[in-house]
Amino acid sequence: MIRFLVLLLVSLFVACYAQNTMEQEISALLNQMTLEEKIGQLNLCTGDFGEQGPFLRDEYKAWIAEGKIGAFLNAFTADFTYNLQKMAVEKSRLKIPLLFGFDVIHGFRTIFPLPLGEAASWDLKAIEKSARISAIEATAAGLHWTFAPMVDIARDPRWGRIAEGAGEDTYLGCLIAKARVRGFQGNDLAAHDTMLACAKHFAAYGAAQAGRDYNIADISDRTLWETYLPPFKASVDAGVETFMTAFNEINGVPCTSSSYLFTELLRNQWGFQGFVVSDYTAINELIPHGVAANGKDAARLALKAGVDMDMQGHLFIKELSILLNEGKIDIKDIDEAVKRILRLKYRLGLFQNPYAYSNVQREKEKTMTKEHLEVALDVAKKSIVLLKNENVLPLSKEIKTLAVLGPLADSQKDLLGCWCGAGDYNHVVSLLKGIQSKVSADTKILHAKGCNILDADEAEQKKALEMAAQADAIIVALGEEAGMSGEAASRSSISIPGKQEEFLKELVKTNKPVVLVLMSGRPLAIPWPAQNVPAILQCFFLGTQGGNAMAEVLFGDYNPSGKLPVTFPRSLGQVPIYYNYKNTGRPVSPDKYTSKYLDVENSPLYPFGFGLSYTKYQYSPLRLEKSYLKKGESLKITVAVKNVGHREGEETVQLYLRDNVASITRPVKELKGFEKILLQSGESREVSFFLTPEDMSFYDKNMKLTIEAGTFTVMVGGDSENLMKAEFEVVD
Repeated sequence: MIRFLVLLLVSLFVACYAQNTMEQEISALLNQMTLEEKIGQLNLCTGDFGEQGPFLRDEYKAWIAEGKIGAFLNAFTADFTYNLQKMAVEKSRLKIPLLFGFDVIHGFRTIFPLPLGEAASWDLKAIEKSARISAIEATAAGLHWTFAPMVDIARDPRWGRIAEGAGEDTYLGCLIAKARVRGFQGNDLAAHDTMLACAKHFAAYGAAQAGRDYNIADISDRTLWETYLPPFKASVDAGVETFMTAFNEINGVPCTSSSYLFTELLRNQWGFQGFVVSDYTAINELIPHGVAANGKDAARLALKAGVDMDMQGHLFIKELSILLNEGKIDIKDIDEAVKRILRLKYRLGLFQNPYAYSNVQREKEKTMTKEHLEVALDVAKKSIVLLKNENVLPLSKEIKTLAVLGPLADSQKDLLGCWCGAGDYNHVVSLLKGIQSKVSADTKILHAKGCNILDADEAEQKKALEMAAQADAIIVALGEEAGMSGEAASRSSISIPGKQEEFLKELVKTNKPVVLVLMSGRPLAIPWPAQNVPAILQCFFLGTQGGNAMAEVLFGDYNPSGKLPVTFPRSLGQVPIYYNYKNTGRPVSPDKYTSKYLDVENSPLYPFGFGLSYTKYQYSPLRLEKSYLKKGESLKITVAVKNVGHREGEETVQLYLRDNVASITRPVKELKGFEKILLQSGESREVSFFLTPEDMSFYDKNMKLTIEAGTFTVMVGGDSENLMKAEFEVVD
């Protein structure tokens, strides 16, 4: 014990000494800086990438020498970043190193499934591992900073950027946010394979009205605090070092000019110590928002709100010195922003060795390694969700004739999805290639597109139907192009695009076993396929190893274990739809005057947490440690889960809670825990959860966290609808 205390005291002393040394050196540097050099640190500019590789505008080269740029985005490769860093260190007066950032969203060179797809794995260790590998590859290419994770909760599938987040649930979103921050940043920022993470977009960007990107978010404080803010707070708790502003406004205030968000909440209440960067030209956009009359006004609002770095807007570099001379900002506003940025450059080790990340040999050794590809395959397999299976899957590898059809069957580029980093589609394994590597040498594979993503092709369809007639089974890959989701990719319809469903109907008419492999960056409304196609796999764009992952599931080498992180609606008219809704005074019932539609059920097509397996799981009744507990006590809940099928499988056991009667209306259920377990055929295992006081608390009418006495319903099962239930009571 004494030895432990001594070591603890020594480590605290070393940490304090290092912190004091850093602050002293930064203060000394700040005292040497001219106003122009200070403002330069707040200026983030973009590099460009052409056929010959990365390049830089001549104007920016001059700015580097003059100390007018603090960071670059879209500038990567070890060679290129080395040369830019050399300009900064050798040509600028104070030799302050540059910071290099990039959108490493779901991989750098090795591309993993879209974040929404990774969330479908419900595997936090796998998600953290994919972020870790992404950081290893990106830092080997000279990068220090990723604009990820996106932690926006999204409940409207029309919004294209739903692809970049963890889905609709706040609890799951918080845990995934923490996993991704840990993966990117590692345990030591000074290690040359770790990078700064960036929680974005602060805040409520996922609540954009009508699912239209960049639109306003008009939500209550309760919704903001209960649904949209927690993943950002979780990111702070995980040690995230940077934040990015959101394009939207909240209740009349554009986020990029919100002092409440960035000063009062993020820094004063949550204690965030890192720096805030605007989204791309978001400061300039305060003018069309209508809160700034001109660029000078916009720069003032953003800086005063607590924004430290201007991404590609050039307003800080143009306007801050003028604003200072006019007395509209204070030098301390600029100095604080500069210090926040310099601290992170210091902690990354850039002052000690500005070229540490720009190592050509490391770039070769750490890019798309065998290990990285194996992890990409593992994560992709875990991200596939089996939506339907009427004894069709898995297919036999010895099948005689197999038709592999559809516009996405041999697509490599689309498998990368949106925001695919520096991924090269030439290295992607398509579905067709994955199938070819999996079946026996005697299997005859027939392939045709059948149609395009957006339009029909009569000749192709005829060819495909002829192949279907010859086949023993049909695999048809339909869905979206990669560019149909992501930023600026909102859709007013969420059905399968173009004429693809018509092609699918013709295939079903053959009466052959049909497997629909659905690829997309969002939930799609697929009522007809759900009713008429015997087997459906949801494959959110799966990345570099996508084809191999799909083949392993199709032929039974891997038993699918993915669970939906977002609700699939029956029709667009149900949107927004999510599992943790609140009841009205007239909940749905057979009576006419209740809250329901005339033409479609209220229930989703596929609920949150849903996903089938090639085996079956049986849940025992719940066992509660006690039926009554005092406020502040925790509760242990235990359930036995048995694999009653004929093969091993992984099941995600999910725990939900409802506060039955409270002073404020509460959701019908909320996810409060989950555990993914592997069970052999016939194996049974007990899973225990611990409900904490925090799990039972909510914001009261005064927006204060509280626990009220009363009854609660606890629910456990394999998705948000098929649940075992029990009750307990909290007493004063």
